[in-house]
Amino acid sequence: MSGIFSASAWNKVWMYKGTFILGFWNTIQTSILGILLALILGLIFGLMATSGNKILKAVARVYVEVIQNTPVLLQCCFLYYAMAFSGHSMGILLTGVITLGVYTGAYMAEVFRAGIEAIPKGQSEAAASQGFNYFEKMRFIILPQTIKIILPPAVNQVVNLMKNTSCLYIIGGADLISLTYSFVTGANTGGAYAPAYIVSGLLFFVMCFPLSKFAGSWENYLKKKEQRTNI
Repeated sequence: MSGIFSASAWNKVWMYKGTFILGFWNTIQTSILGILLALILGLIFGLMATSGNKILKAVARVYVEVIQNTPVLLQCCFLYYAMAFSGHSMGILLTGVITLGVYTGAYMAEVFRAGIEAIPKGQSEAAASQGFNYFEKMRFIILPQTIKIILPPAVNQVVNLMKNTSCLYIIGGADLISLTYSFVTGANTGGAYAPAYIVSGLLFFVMCFPLSKFAGSWENYLKKKEQRTNI
């Protein structure tokens, strides 16, 4: 690890800082789009799992079990190479968005399901007695109350998705980890292992830590707001 104290290694990282900036922004873009897809899928399958319809519940259960019990790396490789060999190749970042969105969506579905089921059934019965249909009941009564319940696990899944962008390395991605590896093994940039991976780790920290702090503050705000309402 002597490279940590090598001025030439740090200088090399600084000279090629554009590589790390590009990887950082690619990771941010992939994460944002993947998170949006995961939230959509999580909400859809979470609602299906709590719908009371046996067929919809079975479909949601199959999706969750299959995705959660297979490695995200395998899913990434399958999607990328299956599409390539079928003659419908898609870009690496698009593959990452779909893979990470579908993978994280399975965990989000369980988060939404748990949040919905945590709301007392009396809430649903009261909404039904007032003439609310299923979607109105979920939109106006149930889902707003689940926010403080699902927020901590949902943020954990978002942070995990950001870190899982590293799986794009297996298909030659342009994410932060992939470009860091290309940097440390490049003909002109190779050798600066410790500084390069330290910078990469710090950039991941910059992405993930503020999100966790914001979620914690938001959760405390919601709890205090609820306490003031109940007084």
